[in-house]
Amino acid sequence: MAEPTRPESPEWGTFVLIVACYAAWLAVVFLLASWSPWLAIPAMGLAAALHSSLTHEALHGHPFSATWLNEAMMALPLTLFIPFNRFRDLHLAHHQDANLTDPYDDPETNYLDPQVWSGLSGWQKRLYTANNTLLGRVVLGPAIGQAAFLRDEWRGALRGDKAVLLAWAMHLPGVAVVLWIVAQSAMPVGAFIASAYIGLGLVKIRTFLEHRAHEKSRARTVIVEDRGLLAFLFLNNNLHVVHHMNPAAPWYRLPALYRSGKDRYLACNEAYVYRSYGQIFREYFWHAKDPVAHPLWPKS
Repeated sequence: MAEPTRPESPEWGTFVLIVACYAAWLAVVFLLASWSPWLAIPAMGLAAALHSSLTHEALHGHPFSATWLNEAMMALPLTLFIPFNRFRDLHLAHHQDANLTDPYDDPETNYLDPQVWSGLSGWQKRLYTANNTLLGRVVLGPAIGQAAFLRDEWRGALRGDKAVLLAWAMHLPGVAVVLWIVAQSAMPVGAFIASAYIGLGLVKIRTFLEHRAHEKSRARTVIVEDRGLLAFLFLNNNLHVVHHMNPAAPWYRLPALYRSGKDRYLACNEAYVYRSYGQIFREYFWHAKDPVAHPLWPKS
């Protein structure tokens, strides 16, 4: 697992954004929720999605050179469900580009081994097929992903995996603090949990088609040339091949890197590109982009 490269100087823009994200959380649960609980839920979902994107920045070594400081800043898990250390370890393993979309060695893939797929029951196949539409991925994806994640974490805990046990030991106090603060606010805890789920659902828009099955590993990673609200919410990680080729680059440098090397990036990923998230919604909101069974598996 590769260690992230540390910035030579503090990235104050990212630091300010982290502080602003936590401030937005407090403003939503204490102020907006007292005025309109129904508006507070989607607003908190947006804050949770942004927090997830900032967590991704932190695990890649931003905004400070000190690992402990980056991790301490993300110690309050606004999305509740995934320990930082596990997200870090699994995501950095995902950055082994040769394994992208591998049903076993890529922790973030949605493809299944065709033999596993053929062994599923009818209702399971229907569920996974629905999950391969954009609507299904947003609505069902967080629950399906969390169930699979918890299954694997439980197995790791039973094996005595110290990384798993430590991650959860560090995570649960943070969850308790977040829920205690929410319990003192105008926002019901149940509504906050729903907003965390919404936040994870929003992140699924980004991850929906980030990687495709392709014989060449360099051609598996997408570019979405969106520059709107979703691009900001995802901290430009929609320019995903740029991130994979420059994993140490902070979020705010990705657009310039793409502009200066667009031809090179598109040649590298063989023009796996979408112009906007609007295009993706139009094409895949109701329709699956990919089969659930990996179309190129087993490896030749």
